[in-house]
Amino acid sequence: MGVSSLVEPDAEGVRPEVRRRVQERRLRGMVGRLLGAEGVQARRLREVGVRDARDVSLGDLWRLPFVTKQDLWEHYPDGFLVDERIVCVHGSSGTGGRPTLISYTAHDVDVWASVMARALGGAGVSAKSLIHNAYGYGLFTGGMGVHHGGMRLGATVLPVSGGMTERQVRLIADLRPDVLCCTPSYAVHLGEALRSAGVEPSFRVGVFGAEPWTDGMREQIQGLLGLRALDVYGLSEVIGPGVACESLDSAGMLNVAEDHFLVEAVDPDGRPVPDGTPGELVFTTLTKTGMPLLRYRTGDVAALAGPVPDSPRTLRRMSKVLGRRDDMLVVRGVNVFPSEVESVVLADPRVGPHYLVVEDRRARPELWVVVEGPDDERLHADLVVALRERLGITCRVVVAPPGAVPRAETGKARRLVRWDGGPPPAPGLS
Repeated sequence: MGVSSLVEPDAEGVRPEVRRRVQERRLRGMVGRLLGAEGVQARRLREVGVRDARDVSLGDLWRLPFVTKQDLWEHYPDGFLVDERIVCVHGSSGTGGRPTLISYTAHDVDVWASVMARALGGAGVSAKSLIHNAYGYGLFTGGMGVHHGGMRLGATVLPVSGGMTERQVRLIADLRPDVLCCTPSYAVHLGEALRSAGVEPSFRVGVFGAEPWTDGMREQIQGLLGLRALDVYGLSEVIGPGVACESLDSAGMLNVAEDHFLVEAVDPDGRPVPDGTPGELVFTTLTKTGMPLLRYRTGDVAALAGPVPDSPRTLRRMSKVLGRRDDMLVVRGVNVFPSEVESVVLADPRVGPHYLVVEDRRARPELWVVVEGPDDERLHADLVVALRERLGITCRVVVAPPGAVPRAETGKARRLVRWDGGPPPAPGLS
């Protein structure tokens, strides 16, 4: 399973210079649609001197205005709508319960199915596959995104959704699916449930996303489920899952569907960073018609790179997401992403796959790391040393018994808690 065929060779495998011409043509088409809609983005384009779609090119993309999640909240629910021929709406609850709703035309759903079919195909999924789809269905884009892509590919999709793990174990035992799609944290939970029930997994490959996860988590999942674990990336504001996906031959990075989604990485001031340098991902939805977004700041931090040399896929790639810009912790002057903590704790075979990072903000800022493992003073001491070497700060480590860290049956795992007061968010904290 080292190489996978291209689902859409004319998109995934064209020469980069040909793709740039397509991107520029689509960028101008998008800007024309925005100007014609006379909305928020049209006003901002005119403020920077763009009066006509011919005024823009890929070379001066950097001077065009950004869109942020705050903009979407301020103009909720449909202030960014461009085409009213809407066939479905997806979204997320948003920070503090403020919704982010994204409207899709039939064309947008078609693009979504196409890029997700490419993502699955790159993972070695075929028309003969049975996909156990344990992403949640509903406003969250995960379930429907995989469903659209699997059906486009001609595979059989089992829309089991999240939760009800006992039923999922029974379906896996009975139907023997070869593909698993869910969050990485639920993959661990499901793997533990299968092991407990004495059910041997049948999966060849898993496509996991919706939350940042490290190579340490990858090894845990592969050990539990006996599959090849690949990463998928997406967000509802851009399309949903399928914006980028790791393939069997992408060398651990994710291929970006850049004929549809133009990608940049920028520093906190919005300036572009070089390839290989982590920055905030910014996407322009070149082909979306319902709610196209120009230079949307995602808040996700990753690094960009060119294609794998001599690969049939000529797409630019992004690293696994290192974390969210607003999840970055500043502890005694040191910047820390929770994913850095994960890479340390899961590298120790004595530690279980469930952990919690607690930013203690009650007095002098401290970082607690709660893991599950044996009652072993040596393990505690080793983790303190390993975290200090990786992060540059001393963390307070709690080794709790198995089952002490809360599990997530549905949705995304809670890996980070900010503790401002009240009862401890995990056992062993004082």
